[in-house]
Amino acid sequence: MRVYLDNAATTPMDPAVLKEMTQVMESQYGNPSSIHAHGREARSLIEKARKTVAGLLHTSPAEIFFTSGGTEADNTAIRCGITDLGLKFAITSKLEHHAVIHTLEAMEKNGLIDLKFVDVDSKGHVNYDQLEEMLQNQGRTFVSLMHANNELGTLTEIERVGDICEKYDAIYHCDTVQTMGHYPHDLGKLKIHFIACAAHKFHGPKGVGFLYVNHKVKIKPMIYGGAQERNMRGGTENIYGIAGLAKALDICYTEMEEHRQHIQGLKTYMKQQLEEAVPGIKFNGETDEDKSLYTVLNVSFPEMDMGDMLLFNLDIAGISASGGSACSSGSNIGSHVLTAIGASPDRPSVRFSFSKYTTKEEIDYAVAKVKDICLVNA
Repeated sequence: MRVYLDNAATTPMDPAVLKEMTQVMESQYGNPSSIHAHGREARSLIEKARKTVAGLLHTSPAEIFFTSGGTEADNTAIRCGITDLGLKFAITSKLEHHAVIHTLEAMEKNGLIDLKFVDVDSKGHVNYDQLEEMLQNQGRTFVSLMHANNELGTLTEIERVGDICEKYDAIYHCDTVQTMGHYPHDLGKLKIHFIACAAHKFHGPKGVGFLYVNHKVKIKPMIYGGAQERNMRGGTENIYGIAGLAKALDICYTEMEEHRQHIQGLKTYMKQQLEEAVPGIKFNGETDEDKSLYTVLNVSFPEMDMGDMLLFNLDIAGISASGGSACSSGSNIGSHVLTAIGASPDRPSVRFSFSKYTTKEEIDYAVAKVKDICLVNA
């Protein structure tokens, strides 16, 4: 048996999305920048997808720009947002994805910004009072705080952050890669200037995402070339990827509550089963259902022989999981997120993450294998 519990890294594509993309690949091969009929048909498809996304998020199609994924969207928001808006200060947390932290650190290294980190507690919650205090004592600032941490699942109160940023005229960028398609986002109400999305996190294709840019801010392109994406991103559009993204997001919004109940039930069940199977187990991040991403469960196991081989042993047992962010796979540094919340480096940690396709039988199989591995290495 092979069990996939690494959906925070990427999700299997929905068959309806694959069907939509296949139809586009077979019939819509025109260049959307061309003025002839084939080009106009391709352009129409892109704009239809843009309207679908904008409609689901309660915003204007003019504020949605398709990208190659979440990393490009984050980089564009950060680099262009800071540079083009003339900002000299930035605030983030040690829990952000490397697409955010490394970009901001590179800008600081080049002397473009003064970068500060807001404190987080042992569950991964931002210190909101400190954030406000920091904004009070410096000039106009770029704030980048994600909606849900990709390793812990801890949710940030983005409405609260938005209110704080508005109070001090700060620019707010939010990485919503882990929550897009899993939670409703009403951009007509949220006080956010930029959000980033990647389709492969909600059963869409890899290599495509989008950046939301609030109409109140004006930035220049990060990628120059042609006039694509209304002069905001050069390069011929990934037509079938964009169609797949829109289809995947539409399915997510249609089935969101049903899938949330299913996945939350599996997460709660696995947590209970692991507590019974492995004495001394701990859970990283927020455990309150209302404050935690329902697709992620981060587990710290008791110290054991060959603890650094736990993921390898799980893989041999037929279980695909992660030690943290998939972007750090192969690194010997360890998880910067677990370090930031003070997790013990001596306890091996595993991130199990679920999707609508995960079953109770798969959870039972995974827990049984985890128990066997822990007993052997105790």
